[in-house]
Amino acid sequence: MGGGGPRRIRTAAWRDGRSGEAQSAWRLARRGNAARCSSNAQSGGVATVESEKVKRIAVLGGGPAGAFAAEQLASAGLGVMLFDEKLAWEKPCGGGLTYKAYNQYPFLIQNSTPKRLVTETVLSAPRAGQVSLKLGDPLLIYSRFDLNRMLLKRAERAGAQLEKTRVLSIARQGSGWRLRTSSGAAEADFCIVATGARNGLRDFGAELRAEDVMLALGYYVPGDQAHIDIQFLPHLEGYIWVFPRCGHLSVGICGKGETSSALRLRLEAYMTERGLPAKSASFYSHVLPSLSTSSWKRNRLAGEGWMAVGDAAGLVDPITGEGLFYAIRSADLAASVLLSNIAPAQCIARYRLLLRQDFGSDLEMGSRLAHRFYCGRFLGGEVTDRIVQFTRRSDRFRSIMQDLFSGKQQYHGLKRRLWSNLNGSLFEILQSCLVPGWKSQSA
Repeated sequence: MGGGGPRRIRTAAWRDGRSGEAQSAWRLARRGNAARCSSNAQSGGVATVESEKVKRIAVLGGGPAGAFAAEQLASAGLGVMLFDEKLAWEKPCGGGLTYKAYNQYPFLIQNSTPKRLVTETVLSAPRAGQVSLKLGDPLLIYSRFDLNRMLLKRAERAGAQLEKTRVLSIARQGSGWRLRTSSGAAEADFCIVATGARNGLRDFGAELRAEDVMLALGYYVPGDQAHIDIQFLPHLEGYIWVFPRCGHLSVGICGKGETSSALRLRLEAYMTERGLPAKSASFYSHVLPSLSTSSWKRNRLAGEGWMAVGDAAGLVDPITGEGLFYAIRSADLAASVLLSNIAPAQCIARYRLLLRQDFGSDLEMGSRLAHRFYCGRFLGGEVTDRIVQFTRRSDRFRSIMQDLFSGKQQYHGLKRRLWSNLNGSLFEILQSCLVPGWKSQSA
């Protein structure tokens, strides 16, 4: 990479743990991190790790989950090397961060990296038209290249070593690991698996079956707009989006139960209707984890000497496809487990428990709701049509939608809130139909 990106650190410095060069490299890394830890301790920063307990951590993958895990672990004094064949790259997705993410991790909004702050979403459904939803808590939209580069720079500043290479395989070697990469070999005491949904290490991370993935594809289209578009489609467990980025629009579709060619036809028909050019735009495609309820119960999150984070662990919202917050949050929880100095055998159970308590249980609940959300019926009509209609005419329901977009409303408790507000919402809808000149207070 050029232009100020993370520097390339050769794997040879980490190759054979028994060689003099490798031992020297590790001693230098430990000394540097120990100095940083002393400074952190004096300034009230990240918790430190005693030098005699410093371990070699291999982070496999340099997306948001891997980069943030590397930053947290290196800041605490551990020797960390991050492996990724691309480092910062443009991932095909909207690149949106909710209030839930930047409220918990303020650095995501308090930085100089180019980003868009979006305060309006337009929701559309086939039989209900469209409605504008004002967002009290803006949605942040980054280019994924810019976001990844920012996170990798933070990891490097914390002391992590970055290696632009592909990890081909990992295998147990005593109580640690031996890694084979496209440029050599390396050894580690522990592995953080952050290889994304297309995880080439099949024995590590979520085991994704056909029913556990959502296809995502789209185009980078020249243009600009101030709002996000969300278009629901008939008989599709998914949606079309138009996200304004810095310099272009990300126009895409995600869905389950359809082929990529069928999804592409749906998307291109929408783009033609909207006057968005596909021929001159750059095409992209990707796979998103979208675990079924049964898969959440058997999800392979961790094992002896390793933990999976982000997409590699299947940690994506089954309804919205949002993954950035869960990538960063799972990396934070994995790092906290490693820094807690508990016995290695306890790390697996501890990580699973923290994930479930923090957000895993809620994502599992989302998997139970996903199909009904997109394909179910309510009050004689499609749920997605009712969502648009209720948002247009009910302030109560509009408030629920705003909280869903910001991440304040969890799926646990959503049904109760909807039912407790149903009578009030129906009254507001009736009032809007009968009272001349009625206007929503939130419009």
